[in-house]
Amino acid sequence: MADNARAKKLADLIREVVAQKLQRGIKDPRLGTHVTITDTRVTGDLREATVFYTVYGDEEEREAAAKGLESAKGMLRSAVGQAAGIKFTPTLTFVADALPETAKNIEDLLDQVRASDEQVRQSSSGASYAGEADPYKKQDEDDAAE
Repeated sequence: MADNARAKKLADLIREVVAQKLQRGIKDPRLGTHVTITDTRVTGDLREATVFYTVYGDEEEREAAAKGLESAKGMLRSAVGQAAGIKFTPTLTFVADALPETAKNIEDLLDQVRASDEQVRQSSSGASYAGEADPYKKQDEDDAAE
């Protein structure tokens, strides 16, 4: 079992090699400049690597990029093996990163909260207190009442 530092270094190397190879080495039109490698994780035994990616575009471009990455998996694994110089090159699994959709969902929720806050602010702008302005009894009032 490898230590976590070695797995982290290998994950960083895989991310860099795959990103460079996608940018310069692969001529597949499905893998244009709209594919971004966001993260890479390697198992503790250094046998499997998961590469997370995002695609800028619509659903059709995402599907095309997924197919392009699957077809280029062997070439990318060979490039990682040459760069890493280790006995066993990890198998690569490509997973679409849900980060952009999650960020958009959070932004939509924040917009709803802002609109709700503005509505509360507008409805309370001319409101007055339900009771007296100062609802607390003062010490002098208690002494005068007795």
